[in-house]
Amino acid sequence: MKRRRLANLDLFEQAALASGRICGIDEAGRGPLAGPVMAAAVILDPAWRINGLRDSKVLNPERREELALRIRERAIAFAVAEASVEEIDALNILQATLLAMRRAVDALQVAAEYALVDGNQMPRLAIPGRAIIAGDALEPAISAASILAKTTRDALMRAFDAQHPGYGFAQHMGYGTPDHLDCLQRLGPCPLHRRSFAPVRGRAEGASDAHYLAR
Repeated sequence: MKRRRLANLDLFEQAALASGRICGIDEAGRGPLAGPVMAAAVILDPAWRINGLRDSKVLNPERREELALRIRERAIAFAVAEASVEEIDALNILQATLLAMRRAVDALQVAAEYALVDGNQMPRLAIPGRAIIAGDALEPAISAASILAKTTRDALMRAFDAQHPGYGFAQHMGYGTPDHLDCLQRLGPCPLHRRSFAPVRGRAEGASDAHYLAR
């Protein structure tokens, strides 16, 4: 690393960089109407570079899966954690996301010394760190966390599709697509849906009213 960049880092980050214990943190699933929010924390190995790390949103599914496998093979440590639908509805999506991030860091097999977090909010951690807007496009460790969070959540939503058929979770992953909204209108919410999100709340209330009038 160039001296100029080192000079811009605080002492904690410089020390963590020297020890190789910087973890990148990112989430997947803040926007969907259904399913948990996932977060990942990754400590990359400086001696084992992974080419092609990018923000998961700009990668196609096949490339994401390839990179997720390499991250799991080559990272010093990684962990993926979630906050449940119930926690999202009780806390709000921001606080649930920060909770999932903290759980991911706490679950690392090797303790991190510094955290780089995508976005503009820091979770409450036992280690110092900083938030970086668009960090998933700037910091490889955050990109790696983005990929692990996304691929893990997508796999979970595909499994949920079999448990809650008819909603199309394997296709839209819980996001508010026209097809998903149509399913909500016809079927009403299932246990995976976030009642605190307006499109779900409105359809849940409508379904309750219809049930009451039909009695």
